[in-house]
Amino acid sequence: MQRKIITIIGGGFSGSMLAVQLARLSGDLPYYCDVHLVEPRPVPGPGLAYTARRPEYLLNVRSQFLSAFPDQPNHFQNWLQLTSPEACEQGFCSRQSYGRYMQQLVSQVLEWPSLNGFRFTWHNQTAQAVAVAADGQGATVRLHNGLELFSSYVVLALGNFPPPVPISHSLDYLKHPNYHGNPWAQGALRTIGPTDSIVLIGTGLTAVDVLLGLRADGHQGTITAISRHGRWPAAHQFQPLPYPDFYATDLAACSTVLEVLRVVRRHVRAAQSQGIDWRTVLDSLRPYLGRIWASWALPEQARFLRHLAGIWSVLRHRSPPQNALVVEEMHQTGQVRSAIGRVKNIVPTTQGLQVTVQKGQQPPSVLSAQHVITCTGPLLDYRRIQEPVVATLREHGHLLSDPLGLGIQTDEHGALISTNGQASEVLFTIGPSRRPAYFESTAVPELREQAVALAQELGQRLRSR
Repeated sequence: MQRKIITIIGGGFSGSMLAVQLARLSGDLPYYCDVHLVEPRPVPGPGLAYTARRPEYLLNVRSQFLSAFPDQPNHFQNWLQLTSPEACEQGFCSRQSYGRYMQQLVSQVLEWPSLNGFRFTWHNQTAQAVAVAADGQGATVRLHNGLELFSSYVVLALGNFPPPVPISHSLDYLKHPNYHGNPWAQGALRTIGPTDSIVLIGTGLTAVDVLLGLRADGHQGTITAISRHGRWPAAHQFQPLPYPDFYATDLAACSTVLEVLRVVRRHVRAAQSQGIDWRTVLDSLRPYLGRIWASWALPEQARFLRHLAGIWSVLRHRSPPQNALVVEEMHQTGQVRSAIGRVKNIVPTTQGLQVTVQKGQQPPSVLSAQHVITCTGPLLDYRRIQEPVVATLREHGHLLSDPLGLGIQTDEHGALISTNGQASEVLFTIGPSRRPAYFESTAVPELREQAVALAQELGQRLRSR
């Protein structure tokens, strides 16, 4: 029997997790399938999120919720006890520890064939193009070294792309050595001196990590953080008891943002009257966030993005308490200051860069700093992404960005929708690219569930073929 081939483009968390879940598929008969994991980084598994070897970069989810396997909720915690001397303060471990965890899981898959018949190969390469066969039954993945992999299925696990440019006109600032457009690029912040002044664009979790890194490096200069709302991520709090599930009774029939907002506010007030923190109410919604998002028509989704996405981000995507305390201390000492408004212009100067900020209709103000760091989150709009694989698939009508610029249009299984409106039989995606379907598609618990579901779907298709 001829072996089938699955090629996973991207060996960060999502792609590696998919490989791990494929290796765990059960069945009476073996799968005759080879899985090729294409990942150009030095090792597969950690990806960008868990590669940084800085102990101050902490996971934003407690370790008890980060097992790779839903049916083994203590797996990551047990691994920590056996392999890591790290003490996870208040349950929040370093991202580099989680990176080692993922690296070990995927290396075990790569070392020998799985009992279910899958064989795994890692290609330390970049994928250059994906060409779908004329009959739609398979695709050829061409790697940077010229190797071509004819695949029954191709999964795009491309992760997050660098932040979009904050200003799309007068682009001279992009060439300035003190403009840092991607704080996660290797060595991105090493040129910042201990007393240099800095402007951060954004006040989300990325900005928190940048502050922690600068503080660990002994930075003492002034830092001004610009955002439209002036809010920083809320801190996690330990809650001993969950809030009662109210989705089925109060939310399942809601079809507008306003209806959902009213229900959630009512439950927050009820919880507060019982001495229960608002975080517990929001956490009770986590299993249903994808359903709530999908229940909204496109105009409602756009309304949420315009009016509530900013505050939702700081309330939902919280910071470990120790990180929030550091940010608060840096504000209290005056090292960190906040500026509310939109960035209207960035101009290079002999001393550094000037950033023009405007709040509403107020007169603009100008901030001068030696360095500017963009911390606004990744580029999500696949109409603007120029990665070769994305560009070629888009040009040939196999990949569509969603109308809101959140990711890739897919069916319920993650199969790409083409320009003719048909779900692909060959092309799938997993990870942040599926935000149009779920909105919440970045954290480990959600991505883990995606990997389990896609592994099962691919397994069923292999059986049927």
